[in-house]
Amino acid sequence: MKNKKISKYMTNSVISILLILCSFWFVFALISGAEPGFKGILLNSLNALPWLILFAFVYGAWKRPFAGGIILIILGIFAIFFFNALSSLVVLFGICLPLIILGGLLILTKFLNKNNI
Repeated sequence: MKNKKISKYMTNSVISILLILCSFWFVFALISGAEPGFKGILLNSLNALPWLILFAFVYGAWKRPFAGGIILIILGIFAIFFFNALSSLVVLFGICLPLIILGGLLILTKFLNKNNI
């Protein structure tokens, strides 16, 4: 019973952190490179679309933590190559590694429910 509480708390914490990170990345993508004013932000909104898709994956991870964790790890590995993150530590530590680590923590919650750790 104690493991279920820890697992639930851990899952909610990881999802909360993911939502904060996704919100930051979405707003950054929406505002950076936009011309001043609402029209400029509206025209730049296509640059923020991938981050909205990430919100959908986070929602899926909230509903199914194990599958969501696997998907987040895959997205983190994909992001390393897509953003060429090995040449930029800011991108590596700001986008790719958080996805991989938080995805791994979501997978860990499955084993906390299953085993007595």
